[in-house]
Amino acid sequence: MKFGFDIDDTLIDLRKHAFDIYNQKLGKNVPLDQFTKLERVEIHELFDMTDEQGGEMWKSSLEDIYYTTCPVYPNALETLVELEQQGHEIYYITARPKEHGERTKEWMKEQGFPVQDERFFYGMKDDEKVQIIKRLGLDYYFDDKPDVVNTLVKEENLKVILKDQSYNRHLTFTRLVDWTEIQEILEAKQA
Repeated sequence: MKFGFDIDDTLIDLRKHAFDIYNQKLGKNVPLDQFTKLERVEIHELFDMTDEQGGEMWKSSLEDIYYTTCPVYPNALETLVELEQQGHEIYYITARPKEHGERTKEWMKEQGFPVQDERFFYGMKDDEKVQIIKRLGLDYYFDDKPDVVNTLVKEENLKVILKDQSYNRHLTFTRLVDWTEIQEILEAKQA
């Protein structure tokens, strides 16, 4: 089977990592419980920033956010390695900017993810991401973003799994809270 995965906030805890970096850079101590209640992807409002200021903070922090110690979700790496060992094809489809694509691919390899260059896609907007997902003919696709998964709902042969996040809890897709649940989810989807 063909499995497709978003990276940020699906395989790695990027927003929480950025939240920690913002707290440090801004000399703040915004409580974690406020972060876990956010109903939008962007985190800057917790730091009293406008959308414009938040965008600038994000851009100026990308090096730290993308390439330092961003944690992989527990069992995500092991799950993908196991899927590959079982003979499944693993694809990565990320909207990270083109200028970060190759470094992101290398970072993923360094973390131990089973990455094949021809199955790693980056540098597109969310609507372009959807076109790549369709073109690849994936059997399963995992993502966290409401805008992406909502556009995939009508794809007949694609099973969409939503990585649980505070900003997507209003959606009714099959939800992955913990990567240890994947076998159970896959068995239910095949039934």
